[in-house]
Amino acid sequence: MISLFILVPLAGLILLNLPFTGGLRRATWGFALAVALAEAGAVLLAPAAWWTTPTPMDRFFAFALAAPDVSRVLLLSIGIVLFAALAVARSMIEDSRRRSNFASLLLVSLVGMNGAVLVTDLFSLYVFLEVASVASFVLIAFNRDSRALEGAFKYIILSVVATVLMVSAVALLLMVAGGTSYEAVRSALDSSGDALVAKIAVGAFIAGLFIKGGLVPFHGWLPDAYAAAPAPVSILLAGIVTKVMGIYALVRLAGEVFVPAGPLGDVLMLVGAVSIVVGALAALVQTDLKRMLAYSSISQVGYIVLGVGCFASAGPSEAASLALVGAVFHLFNHAIFKSLLFVNSAAIEQRLGTTDMNRMRGLGSRMPLTGTTSVIAALSTAGVPPLAGFWSKLIIVIALWQAHDYGYAGLAVLMSVVTLAYMLVMQRRIFFGKVSDEFAHVEEAGLGLVVPALVLAILVVAVGLLVPWVLDTFMLPVAGLF
Repeated sequence: MISLFILVPLAGLILLNLPFTGGLRRATWGFALAVALAEAGAVLLAPAAWWTTPTPMDRFFAFALAAPDVSRVLLLSIGIVLFAALAVARSMIEDSRRRSNFASLLLVSLVGMNGAVLVTDLFSLYVFLEVASVASFVLIAFNRDSRALEGAFKYIILSVVATVLMVSAVALLLMVAGGTSYEAVRSALDSSGDALVAKIAVGAFIAGLFIKGGLVPFHGWLPDAYAAAPAPVSILLAGIVTKVMGIYALVRLAGEVFVPAGPLGDVLMLVGAVSIVVGALAALVQTDLKRMLAYSSISQVGYIVLGVGCFASAGPSEAASLALVGAVFHLFNHAIFKSLLFVNSAAIEQRLGTTDMNRMRGLGSRMPLTGTTSVIAALSTAGVPPLAGFWSKLIIVIALWQAHDYGYAGLAVLMSVVTLAYMLVMQRRIFFGKVSDEFAHVEEAGLGLVVPALVLAILVVAVGLLVPWVLDTFMLPVAGLF
């Protein structure tokens, strides 16, 4: 049945865009919203047998698919973030034709992301990542202004580099393993030991994922793309696209495929730590709200990679299991609270026409719901209890401590303080003080922006308060995946 996660959006995309169904194109936004909600609902409500029951269409579907627990967490995240992006697009893209085009591109991205989450071989993973990448490139340039085209150009150039690295790696691994399935590659790496070709292949593929995930030192495209993209696209990119294209693949491959190929864990921990520091320090000095949130994303993704690195380097142990749980949990949390921050950024941009924080102050009195939900997201980002972000960061820090990586654990805590600092600065600049005369007329955002913000804020609070149930139901089973 899991092939439906790919086939349904693909079939709808094709049928709604056939030449002789022009009138149906207006239903694309509604169809995309229904698919996003159905995807999240399936993860929450579908029985266990549903995930392994084949459908008649599966015999015509060439890709080998599987939906382990970590994939279900990602599917849930994708559904939630797509709901937020589509809701914001409904309010901010007034022209119905452009809105339908946007929804169609989101469906292309959805096919790519769902495929990447569910496939079980490297070549298929590469194919679906490229589908999502192409859709992202077009979405960034959606407004066709100079900034959007510049951001899209930077993205596509670095994405091409990542593509070359990943295709070369798949070719080398095919030579070593005789196939590209996760199982075949894992067996080949086990038997080849420290073979130079295997090391080069693994290194090239991981470097490609670093680029697609926007990790330091390959992060140059990310702030420009996030800042230049239309607000709904920024929500999609920051909330889930870069997580699927780079970080999820690292989680899955580090545990299931690449562990035997040298000191991968140490490399991941170093890259994660550097990304945490560089992203946090860069966010401190930004004056543009979307660029600040972009650098914050780099820093928060660093926590996820730090957890994955601890998992890969600690070997079979309680610390490794905790690190994996913390990484996946923080991936989910980051998708929610960062989407919330970008939804609020969209509300501010729509009402003020700018994202320059130096021009803002006192908006809390004019936009109280936006200000309140922004505080919730900011505190969760910084890891303030009892919000969701606190628990995932705490699990990662405990895992690092148990693995005797005391320096990394201390760094994670210290950078959370820095995160709190720039998030509080953001809140003060935008929402506190006396509102300026320029924006004294500003009113709260409309329902299309307030509703997704409230939904995401409730999720952030609920996950934090119901963390035992969330861990038992979704996160702890992940540790038994590999």
